[in-house]
Amino acid sequence: MRKWIATAAWVALPFAAAALGVQSSAAEFYATLVKPAWAPPPWLFGPVWLVLYLLMGIAAARVWNRHGWREARDALSLFLVQLVFNAIWSPVFFRLHQIEMALAIILALDALVLATIVGFARKDRLAAWMLAPYLAWIAFASALNFAIVQLN
Repeated sequence: MRKWIATAAWVALPFAAAALGVQSSAAEFYATLVKPAWAPPPWLFGPVWLVLYLLMGIAAARVWNRHGWREARDALSLFLVQLVFNAIWSPVFFRLHQIEMALAIILALDALVLATIVGFARKDRLAAWMLAPYLAWIAFASALNFAIVQLN
């Protein structure tokens, strides 16, 4: 039972971090920004993040289930640190309207997710691969954030 609860907690953790960054005014602010022609439509972000957060949580749960905190402390710590950067990006971008600071945060997030993937790969290759779509999406989001900084 304890293992099931801990597994559920790891899966839920990315969603909890995301909830901290949810902004009711996000769509309004985003609509005011000049965006590149290749920016995805706003409705796409929610479904993409839903899948990514689920994959992230399952990946972390796999590492924790196979190795526990003691054996996977470094990899799981990286996961938690990158999750903090993930959680602070939205309020910085959408609430504070600090798009340049948000760019610095997401670039650090790119490096942290890559480091997490390397750490996970040492423990569970499938867990590492489950983070690959996340890395691809935030790399794309980094380019989008950069373009928005340039255009605004």
